[in-house]
Amino acid sequence: MASADSSPSSQRAAQYDGVPADALASALNVPQVILYESVGSTLDVAHELAAAGAPSGTLVLADTQTAGRGRSGHRWSSPAGSGIWLTLIERPTDRTALDVLSLRIGIGAAHALDAFAPEPIRLKWPNDLYVDQHKLGGVLVETRWRSETPEWVAIGLGVNLTPPEDQSRATGLDAGTRRTDVLPELIRELREAAAATGGLTDDELEEYGARDLARGKMCVEPVRGVVRGVTRHGELLVELADAVVKVRAGSLVFASQQAEQ
Repeated sequence: MASADSSPSSQRAAQYDGVPADALASALNVPQVILYESVGSTLDVAHELAAAGAPSGTLVLADTQTAGRGRSGHRWSSPAGSGIWLTLIERPTDRTALDVLSLRIGIGAAHALDAFAPEPIRLKWPNDLYVDQHKLGGVLVETRWRSETPEWVAIGLGVNLTPPEDQSRATGLDAGTRRTDVLPELIRELREAAAATGGLTDDELEEYGARDLARGKMCVEPVRGVVRGVTRHGELLVELADAVVKVRAGSLVFASQQAEQ
C-alpha cells in the first residue's frame, strides 16, 4: 500500500486519546484505523488509501488538521484536541443512495451525538449539524468514480468538542465528553448509513423533518423563498410565490444570516 503521510505537514500518531490504533479498530469493529497527530486533511489521506486498495471501513483520525475543508472549498477549523476530525472510507455500489448519503450521514450522526449534547441535534441541508442555532459539525462526502461506477466514497465528518475561538456561531458537545466515548456509536451509525440503499425512507424523512433547522424559514440562497423540507431524493424544497421548487445543489443561506452581514 502506498504511503499516505508523505506531506511535510503530516505527523503519524501511535495513540488517540491514549488508545492505540489496533485497539481502537477492534473497539469500533473496523478493519483498520490510521492515526495522525497532525495532517493536512483526513479526506486527502483517505483518498490516497482508497486508491491503494484500503477496504471499506478504513478510518482516518487526526488530532488536528492544518488544511481541513468543508463544502465549496471553505476552510474547516480543526484545532488540536478540540474535536473529532475523521474520514471513513466506504465502497457503496447503489448510485441512488449516493444522492442522499450526506443527509443520511447527518441523521446517523445526530442519533449518535444526541447523548452528548444538551438537546437533540438539528440538521441543516445539505450537510450541517447544529445544537439550537449554533453549528456543531459538518459532513463532506466525496465520491471517486470509474466511468459511471463509484469506486469509493470518503465520508468526512468534523464535530466540535469545544467551539473554535475563531467561530462565534459555533458550539461543542457537553463538557467532559471524551472522543473515545463518542466514536463507537458514531462509527456504527455512519457505516449503517453508508450501507443503506435507495432514497430516504418514510421514517428517515419523518426524522429529518423533526430535526430540520431550516423548515419554515426564509432563505435567499440557493433561491429566495421559504424552506419546506427535503424530498426522498435529497432535494431541498423551497416555496416561491407561485410554486414549490426542488433544488439539488448549493448552499442554504437564511435571510436572517444575510441581514447580519
